[in-house]
Amino acid sequence: MGRISKLALMGAVAMALAGPAQACRLALALTVDVSGSIDPGEYRFQMDGLADALEDPEVAEALVQAQAAVSVIQWSGATDQEVSIPWQRMLSARAVARLAQTVRDTRRRWSGGKTAVGNMLDGVLPQFADVSDCTRRVVDVSGDGQSNDGGDTVLARQLAAELGVTVNGLAIDRIGASVTQFYRTQVRSGPNSFVITATGYSDYPRAIRRKLLREILVPAS
Repeated sequence: MGRISKLALMGAVAMALAGPAQACRLALALTVDVSGSIDPGEYRFQMDGLADALEDPEVAEALVQAQAAVSVIQWSGATDQEVSIPWQRMLSARAVARLAQTVRDTRRRWSGGKTAVGNMLDGVLPQFADVSDCTRRVVDVSGDGQSNDGGDTVLARQLAAELGVTVNGLAIDRIGASVTQFYRTQVRSGPNSFVITATGYSDYPRAIRRKLLREILVPAS
């Protein structure tokens, strides 16, 4: 057997022993409402609650198993959307821990603004081009109010559906269920989409953990 053939055989054996490379099974854009209805303490409930959820062992393991790509976006009015944390690959528990700490350290970008869910979706959807290798694409929308600014939310969610992007909602309702109803009828998109309700901000940490697990592990049928 010649030298080239031996090298080719050795390479094939090494690849077989290594097994198939794991692929990204989820690209998850976590979007955080920072409109005027949210005071500084409520902003901290969101960011610390999200960081706590990411540090949960079950959530962290699920993200690594999915080889997920995660980004964090702050949003408010029609022109107020910022990628606070660009796409991060969750390839190890250490990567998830780093993401959680970065979430805790992220400063609020806006305050006093309006609420434009449709414009937020319009801004987030093109970002999935940077993680085109991921088999599932999900926008996680957290907020405490209905749109009062910007473009049509229904048109934005229809575009998400056409692009194969699932939109899930975490509705923060203080009294009644008006935000939940808005998220169900005008924000949620995709065959496996869902809305979870947090009853006030003190309930947000529980709700975001549950939401993450459902998004990563068990898409609703």
